[in-house]
Parts: sequence; C-alpha cells; structure tokens
Amino acid sequence: MLDCFELAAELVDIPSESLDEKAIADVVEARLAGCEWLEVERLGHNVVARTQLDRGQRLVIAGHLDTVPANDNLGARVEGDLLYGLGACDMKGGLAAQIGTALAVPDPAVDVTYIFYAGEEVASEHNGLLHLFRDRPDLVVGDVALLGEPTSADIEAGCQGTLRAHITYHGTRAHTARPWKGVNAIHRLGVALTRIAAYEARRPVIDGCEYREAVQAVAVEGGIAGNVVPDRAKLVVNLRYAPDRSPEEAETHLAELIGECDEWEVPDHAVAAAPTLAHPLLSALIERNSLAVRAKLGWTDVARFAAHGIPAANFGAGEAAIAHTRDEFVSRGEIERVHAALVDLVSAGA
Repeated sequence: MLDCFELAAELVDIPSESLDEKAIADVVEARLAGCEWLEVERLGHNVVARTQLDRGQRLVIAGHLDTVPANDNLGARVEGDLLYGLGACDMKGGLAAQIGTALAVPDPAVDVTYIFYAGEEVASEHNGLLHLFRDRPDLVVGDVALLGEPTSADIEAGCQGTLRAHITYHGTRAHTARPWKGVNAIHRLGVALTRIAAYEARRPVIDGCEYREAVQAVAVEGGIAGNVVPDRAKLVVNLRYAPDRSPEEAETHLAELIGECDEWEVPDHAVAAAPTLAHPLLSALIERNSLAVRAKLGWTDVARFAAHGIPAANFGAGEAAIAHTRDEFVSRGEIERVHAALVDLVSAGA
C-alpha cells in the first residue's frame, strides 16, 4: 500500500521551481502510466490521466507541480510526522494525496480526470491549466473540480479576485531650495496613501463563507535626484475583492477610493469565483468527512474552472498561511485525511 507521506517526501526531493518542472512531470507521468485504468497524456510539462468508464459524472482533481524559488530549503526533511522542504505545503503534500488516489482506485464510481500542471506560481501566461483550457479543452471537461491548494484538509470555497493598478501622478520639476516653483508628484500621491491606510474592508458572507477584502499599496516609484522636486510618481496598489463584485465593479471601487490621479492602468486582473458547494459531489465530500468550510481569501485556479462553468473548490494538505515560507511544512495527518476523503469520493461518488 502506497504511503502518501513518503511519496510527498519523494516529490519534495525533486526540484521543480516554476519553468523547470520537467523532472517532476517525468516522475508523475511514469507513476500514472503504470495504471492500466488510466489514459495518460503529456503536454509539455502538464500530465493528464483520465478514466474512460462512461460513468454519469466526471470529477476533475488538479494540482500544480511547480514551487516558488528556493530559500535555503531544498530537499525533504522529516521530523516525526512533519515534512519540511520547498513545496511541502504548497503543494506537494496535496499532490501526493491526489496521485495516491489515482493509483488506489481502479474502478471509480465516477469518471476522474487527474491534472498535474506546470507554471502556477508565476505569471498567468505560463500557467499549464490555462494552456490546457486553450489548447485541449477536451482534457479539462468535468462536472466539478477540486484543486489541491493548501487548506489544512478543509474546504476553502471559491476565491477572491485580485487586481493590480498602476496610478501615476504628474508634477513640475524645481530645485528643492525653491520648491514653491514646482509641484511635487510624490506629495500628490500622499492623498491616496492616506485613503488606503484608512480603508475599512468589507467582509461579506456568501453561502455561509466570510470573505475579507483588502487594499494595499505595494510599491511607490518617483524622484530623480536628491535636490529636485519630482515631476512624476507612480503608486502600485493591490485590491483583493470578494466574489459578489464583478470585475468592473472592483475596478470602479478602487478608482473611487484612490480619487484624483493623472494616469490609471490595470495590467493584471484575475477575477473572483463564487463558492459553489451545492453540487452533489462537493456536498458528499463535505458531509461524509465532516469537513469545515470557509472562504478562500487568496486567488486560485478555482477561478479558471468557474469561468468555464465548472463548480470548483480548494481541498489540500498544508496550511496556506505558511506557504512560500522558508520553513513551510505539511503533516502526515493532513496528507492522509485528504487522501482518504478523495479515495472515498472517487470510490463511492455522491
């Protein structure tokens, strides 16, 4: 019987920083290719394995293969029932539970598509799931999807939207000995910073899940010399918004908060996904395993499925709050709980 905790350690020992996922994709493909009940396809560094049993429903189970860059934490380190190392939490513990499920259930009650994809931790253009939806949508078809993002073995529903705005202010150059002859662009953006600092976040409850919006200034650029009043300054702001706002409403909300400026650009905008927990497969997963349910405050690829009309939720091992940290870890208990719940769902259906 496969030990998913040991498999997770094996995966952590395979370096797979974004855009360098070949080695781990090779291992995953080889593991899955040994299952006669799975039809396996490889597209770049994305591995898709499917059952083709003409069941009434199809469940998609997906997880990303890549990690963020190393921070002196390469390689697996096991301390009792805890696994440390790059990607242990996000999301090789979840991957191990998913791969273990694929290997453990040869005769599922529902058809299953297992998707293990590259490029999730970097710019969207590299996202393997995006590529599959674009190039091979037949491989991503499903009635419901589960993403293995770290959720502490609970359900995190939907996800918040995120956008990044570049806000530019103009001024007039002058010598700092005679600043009244100019207009300081950096001082002009101070009004927006004051508004952001005083922002009172909405906390809407949607389908029993409380989301929490946030606005943060994440960069300020301006100034050309220590004795020159700056004539241009740029503020970069990140808005996290709840799924009861449309993308257009979110951009309008931020623009109203910022107020007067000279240039406005939104180079990145990933839309939110509403919680969709009423699907029978998701309900069965939650009820039979007594899973806690809460909102996903970050953005995940759940939104990609939602955009294509596929209900989806986040369900994986590891605590999201420690993802991407130097000392990230995942516990044996969470990996095994996720694996057991997935095996039950795939074996029994709704």
